[in-house]
Amino acid sequence: MKNFDLVIAGGGMTGAMLAQVLLSQHPSLQLAIVEQTAETVSSAATAMSSGSAVLASAPINSFDSRSIALAAGSVELLQHWGLWSEISANACAIKQIQVSDRGHFGKTYLNAAEFNRQSLGQVLEIEWLGALLYPKLAKFSAQGRLHWFRPDRIQSLQTTPEQQILQLQSGVEITAKLLIICEGGDSPTRQLAGMALTQQPYSQAALISNVGLAETHQHIAFERFTADGPIALLPLTKQRYSLVWTLPPQQAQQILQLPDEQFLQQLQQAFGYRAGVFQKVGQRQLYPLTLKYSAEPSKHRVLLCGNSLHNLHPIAGQGFNLALRDIAAITGLISTQLTSEKPADVGCYAVTRAYQQLRQPDISQVIQFTDALVRLFSNNSRLMALGRSLGLTALMSCPELKTKFANQSMGLSPILRQQQQLESLLPSGNPASTNPP
Repeated sequence: MKNFDLVIAGGGMTGAMLAQVLLSQHPSLQLAIVEQTAETVSSAATAMSSGSAVLASAPINSFDSRSIALAAGSVELLQHWGLWSEISANACAIKQIQVSDRGHFGKTYLNAAEFNRQSLGQVLEIEWLGALLYPKLAKFSAQGRLHWFRPDRIQSLQTTPEQQILQLQSGVEITAKLLIICEGGDSPTRQLAGMALTQQPYSQAALISNVGLAETHQHIAFERFTADGPIALLPLTKQRYSLVWTLPPQQAQQILQLPDEQFLQQLQQAFGYRAGVFQKVGQRQLYPLTLKYSAEPSKHRVLLCGNSLHNLHPIAGQGFNLALRDIAAITGLISTQLTSEKPADVGCYAVTRAYQQLRQPDISQVIQFTDALVRLFSNNSRLMALGRSLGLTALMSCPELKTKFANQSMGLSPILRQQQQLESLLPSGNPASTNPP
C-alpha cells in the first residue's frame, strides 16, 4: 500500500493545475494523480521540451485548437502562481466586450480603459496550457514528489477517520489524507464518494469552432443573443475568433454537417457583420448542454473541484474561471493548514468544512447568473425582449452598475471576497502569503 498526503482523481487541465500549484508551494507534499487516459504528448508540449522560449514562438496545432476564456482575475491568479509569463505570448487580450440582442435595441459595451486596465481578460488555446503544465509535473515526478497512476481509475473507496483508502482498477491500493476529485462533469469517483449531482438539461447544444476573419478583430469579444441562442466570439491570435454557437440540438447537428462555405454563410446571417466578414472555419465539435452541479463541495476527506463540482452553460465563459477559484481556495486552505498545525493534516475537518463555506456562495451566484441569462435570452416573448433591452441599456448608462457588473465578470470581486473569507475562516494561519489580495 502506498501512502500520500493528497490524491487527485483526474489529470486534465484542472487536476494538473492544482497539482502544479500545490507542489510548487509545498516541497514536503507527497501527491498522486489517478488518470483514466494514457499519456499523450501534444505538438505544443513537444515544442516545449527544449525550454519555455521555444513555447513562445512554436506553432501550435494549426487552426483548430480549442480555447478557454480567462477573466482578468484568473490571469492575476496565474501570475501569482508564476505561470502566466510563460504562456502570455500565446494569449490574446480582450480589450472590449460587446453584448447585444439581435433584433432589439438593447446593447452594452465594456472597455478595459474604462476600468484602468489593459485588458478585461485573455483567451488562450488549451494546448499551450498543457504544454506548460505537463513538463513541469514531469520534473516533480522525477524528484519522487508526484506519482502518476495512468491509465487507471479508482474502483472503490473506503473511508476511515484518518484517510481515504483507494482501490485502483489496476489492483494497486493507495491511501490519501485528502482526495480531490477533478474528473469532469460525469465523474465516476464522485459517484463512488456518494456526492449527489443535480442535472438540468437545457435542450441546447454548443457548436465549437475557430473562424478566420477578413480583417483584424481589434481584441473585441462578442456575446450576441439571437432567437436560436447566444453566439460568443472570443479573439484569438492570428486573426481568428473562437466560436461558441448555441443552438437547438437538431438545428446544431444540421449546421455542423454543412460544407465550410455554407456554414460561414449561416454564421454570418445569424451573427451579422459586427465582427466583420468570416472567411475560414476550422474543425467543428458539438456538445449537448446540461447544467450539472453538486450541492456539497466536500465530504469527509473528499473535495470536488472544477467540472466535477460545477459544469455550466458556456453563455458567460465562467467554467474554467470558476475552477481556478476552486484551486485558489484549496491551495490557500492547505497552505494555512501546513503552516498552522504540526503535524499538519491536509484533509482534516477544518479544511473540508472551510472549503464548502468558501466555494458555495461563489458557485451559487455564478450558476444563478448563467442560468438566468440562458432563460432570459432564450425567450421570444416581446415583453421579455423589452425587459432585456431596458436592462442592457441601464447597464450601459449607469457607471456604478456597470463597474459592479464588470468586476464580477472579470472575476475580481469573487476572488477578493474569497480571500477575505479565507482569512476569517482560518485566522491562525497566513493565507495571504499564498493567495493574491
